[in-house]
Amino acid sequence: MKANEINEAIDAAEVKSIALGVIRTEVQSLSACEAAVNDAFVQAVELIAACHGRVVVVGIGKSGIIGRKIAATLASTGTPAIFVHATEALHGDLGMVTEHDVIFALSYSGHSDELNKILPILRQRNITIIGMSSSAQSDLAKKSGVHITLPQMHEACPYNLAPTSSTTAMLGVGDALAICLMKIKKFEQEHFALFHPGGMLGKLLTCNVADIMQSGDRNPTVAIDATVKDALLVMTKTKSGATSVVNSDGTLAGFFTDGDLRRNLQKDSALLQKCIADVMTKQPVALTDTMKAVEAAKIIIQRKIDNAPVVDAAGKVVGIVDEGDLLPFTTT
Repeated sequence: MKANEINEAIDAAEVKSIALGVIRTEVQSLSACEAAVNDAFVQAVELIAACHGRVVVVGIGKSGIIGRKIAATLASTGTPAIFVHATEALHGDLGMVTEHDVIFALSYSGHSDELNKILPILRQRNITIIGMSSSAQSDLAKKSGVHITLPQMHEACPYNLAPTSSTTAMLGVGDALAICLMKIKKFEQEHFALFHPGGMLGKLLTCNVADIMQSGDRNPTVAIDATVKDALLVMTKTKSGATSVVNSDGTLAGFFTDGDLRRNLQKDSALLQKCIADVMTKQPVALTDTMKAVEAAKIIIQRKIDNAPVVDAAGKVVGIVDEGDLLPFTTT
């Protein structure tokens, strides 16, 4: 079919039905994985926690792609890990594996030819092998010291062929493994900063509110005797969703948001001419400029607010923090 013919043939209701079916099937597969959290899972966590080397995640195909993500998650949460493609392992990459490492081998069927060729070599070197597949009788299970058995499941693919539910399950169990190790190793927020120094996450964990707040010309403020119209103009000029209301000495008197504007406009058509002091929030949630950005993010989440004024030690307004400034943290 031509592109325009395909577009004409699309039924929106059918697309939604198919998509929801896929999501629900994969949710069921994740729920079924609760059975995989058993004594073998605990043994796997114990072996990795005691490992003095790295977790070497090995896989091929879609399992290999999931393996890359699991290795990345382990590494970023305090457990040194790398991914080795099973085929490449057969052609020299086994040299990257040391006797201090732990192998985490992934194969949903458990009968991958490539894995079956490299696992005996690893066993000869007395390297610990943790396997994950859908059968306790699989080749992978028999060659592993510890085996995490995933439930048998139907793929979300209508032909039960394309790895969908199975890869979601492997990823979920892999994430569970990584977070258990993270907790056991007491991997805290400050460690994230060391492992993510170049990203927003690292910035949130190492910086103070003063480092990320909008200040100067981008900090919306109006005097306490200003009108609501004055406040709206300031909010528009600074492209902010709120403005601080300040006393004559610059200290915080209140806070006014676009949400306040909409709610009050519904009740009062003459709102714009009113004094801002009559409609502002008089005891708003305020952040301090010396507060860690990550703590500010927690307040934004817990109080379910979009933005907050920032004050210094004297209570004077020095900036504003918007949820967008903290987005990488507030969406986790």
